[in-house]
Amino acid sequence: MAATQQPKPSPTAPSPAPLAKPSAAQAADPSGDKAASLNAELFYEILLSEMTASSGDPGTAYALMLEAARQSGDEQLYRRATEIALQARSGQSALIAAQAWKEALPQSRDANRYLLQILIALNRIDETPDLLQQELAASTPRARMATIQALPQLYGRASDKAQATAVVEKALANEFNNPAVAPTAWVTVGRMRLASGDKPGALEAAQRASQLEPTNDGAALLALLLMESGVKDAEALLKPYLAGKPLPEIRMTYARALLEAQRFNEAQAQLEAVTRERPDMAEAWLVDASLNLQANRLPQAEASLQKFLALLEPLPPSETRANAQTQAYLLLSQVAEKRGDTAQAEAWLARIDNPAALISAQSRRAGLLARQGKVAEARAILRALPARTADEEKQKLLAEVQLLRDVQQFDAAYDVQSQAVARYPDDIDLAYEQAMLAERLGKLDLMEKQLRAIIARKPDYQHAYNALGYSFAERGVRLPEAKELIAKALQLAPGDPFITDSLGWVEFKLGNREEAARLLQDAFKAQPDAEIGAHLGEVLWSLGQQEQARAVWRQGQRLNPDNGTLKDTLKRLGAGL
Repeated sequence: MAATQQPKPSPTAPSPAPLAKPSAAQAADPSGDKAASLNAELFYEILLSEMTASSGDPGTAYALMLEAARQSGDEQLYRRATEIALQARSGQSALIAAQAWKEALPQSRDANRYLLQILIALNRIDETPDLLQQELAASTPRARMATIQALPQLYGRASDKAQATAVVEKALANEFNNPAVAPTAWVTVGRMRLASGDKPGALEAAQRASQLEPTNDGAALLALLLMESGVKDAEALLKPYLAGKPLPEIRMTYARALLEAQRFNEAQAQLEAVTRERPDMAEAWLVDASLNLQANRLPQAEASLQKFLALLEPLPPSETRANAQTQAYLLLSQVAEKRGDTAQAEAWLARIDNPAALISAQSRRAGLLARQGKVAEARAILRALPARTADEEKQKLLAEVQLLRDVQQFDAAYDVQSQAVARYPDDIDLAYEQAMLAERLGKLDLMEKQLRAIIARKPDYQHAYNALGYSFAERGVRLPEAKELIAKALQLAPGDPFITDSLGWVEFKLGNREEAARLLQDAFKAQPDAEIGAHLGEVLWSLGQQEQARAVWRQGQRLNPDNGTLKDTLKRLGAGL
């Protein structure tokens, strides 16, 4: 009998599939053909192993079960010995059991799978190629596809990602010539290359997969992962995929990526396609509504929200459902407010009974009161809100600041913002908003001091560079420095339309009108916004393109008729629409 020793904890791998745990009675059942050969000593050894496992001594249990497996050559006993070691988190003991199992039963698929996963968990990647190739060779075509798809996750624990990728690529060499699985094989290699930091290699793999099968879901998902990693060329792979019959979930993921890149018009187009293809996908209707509201398309926003609420209605009560309803009610309140229907806006807010959304709902209600001139009453509502956590206390302060900004009480807003900064000195966003309020108050030296302090604390905070540069550009001072600051902001946030707007504006102030027009057109296309439109229109006006300028301004008015920059621009230039 083998010496017993408590296994020491070490990395383990999960079983390849849920496996039944044989009891001692099952293993030694004399009615079974294999069990008939077990002698009394072996039966006792199995029984004692299970008893010691149950009593919390997995080391002894493992040793007894492995000894029984070796004596009998029974696969169930090898599996049970391996599982006892895995449950005890003893990777080395599990490896010994799996190796003994594989040696005793070389053709066992389960032995091969267990040994493969245990070696990967122990980071012994160089010992896995033969086992992986055996697993692939023994699989049916359908099972082989599933195995190939699972490889990135299987090898995800490897510390040397490049080595793991090389092992998998070698094992899949024959599959690249098999039309049935080649696209999946290339997707797997692409995912592993990406995980190892090889973005060009991952892009190449995605391109190969897409060329072989343009409608492959895995290739499209890989392209999206590459987009999120900053590989711009990957987006081209989505066009043939989206032209076919894409999974709505993948189209939705693409829409989210476009939103993240602030390409709102393109995101809207994808969302509209999702709602056509999968009208029961609730999330798409909510995001579509938000974009329509942002673009001031109120009927479309309301219709999307009503559809969203209808889809929520049959769902059982849950926190997720309550939060989703709250978002819809808040957006419907904004729609009503934009229409000037204050009573309807308050009615939507009154439907919110979700404690988690109390601050948001009451903030909206306070805002409605403030815009009716009841500022003191509005502030009292916010201050009376309960705050169970520091985060909720911060939300209360910020809600009061926003309320005061909305009614242009900037002195009071600055005072409340300063309270928030004093209470939460490590919050960069709070410090940034304080600087913006200082600018609104005309305290330009204070604003610059605060923004430079933010840059010193957080050198990758692009908003501070952009705000300071734009302030200089707007005043027509220190323009070379303004351009340098804004260029730094754009380097930190490539493609941001608002920062591009700032760069276009400083180019205009420097006299580079053609370049300014190009930049501002790019910004306005990416983000239709009234203020960007005001800038673009003025540049076009200065170039003698007055009709084009008016067209842009009219679009800006539709987006936000109350925008101060647009109003000031039209008045200053004497431009009638």
